[in-house]
Amino acid sequence: MHVLIVEDEAKLSAYLKRGLEEEGYAVDLAHNGHDALAWARTMHFDMIVLDIMLPGMDGLAVCQALRERDIRTPILMLTARDTVDDRVVGLDAGADDYLVKPFAFKELLARLRALGRRSTEQEKSTVLTVGELSLDTATHQVTRDGQLINLAAKEYAVLECLMREKNRVLTRDAIADHVWDYSTFNESNVIDVYIRNLRRKVDDPFDTKLIQTVRGVGYRISEDAPLE
Repeated sequence: MHVLIVEDEAKLSAYLKRGLEEEGYAVDLAHNGHDALAWARTMHFDMIVLDIMLPGMDGLAVCQALRERDIRTPILMLTARDTVDDRVVGLDAGADDYLVKPFAFKELLARLRALGRRSTEQEKSTVLTVGELSLDTATHQVTRDGQLINLAAKEYAVLECLMREKNRVLTRDAIADHVWDYSTFNESNVIDVYIRNLRRKVDDPFDTKLIQTVRGVGYRISEDAPLE
């Protein structure tokens, strides 16, 4: 999952970025409303964490501008204001959920998982499947033919990216955009390394190989015969 955090408090934004990355999210930061709009117009994000109190252009205006541009990315709004009227204003601006500061990081994670599950019909089921391979987006548990598969956070994120688009060929850039933030991903062979690790864990112990290389394009996960 690729998340944009829009927060002008440097310590808080750094804390959230570090914590989410440890959970396997890719995270980019914006510190004001204008930068947030620029990010959202040029990059695809799975979710946006948006503070209301921002310099220049506040979070409510950012939220309204995103919706006016038909950017439907789920938005979790952060605020220090804790009245019903404040929450209503935020939701009416187009936010999907509302979290009051100070908050526990575990609650933020739970809210993001809930937003992720609601964003598409596929996500609502929480379980992605390809053949006998299953990935539960709520518990991060991966199994194949009933056997639990232990994956590192980035391995899980790459596999989730493939499984959400099963049978579709994804370029290395498309996978990287989902798993890494813009500022840190700069090596073309990183995806190949993670695919190799996933094959060792997900495919090698089984007869049917699900993770396929499409020469000159990228990778896909499928039960179907490999593409020529």
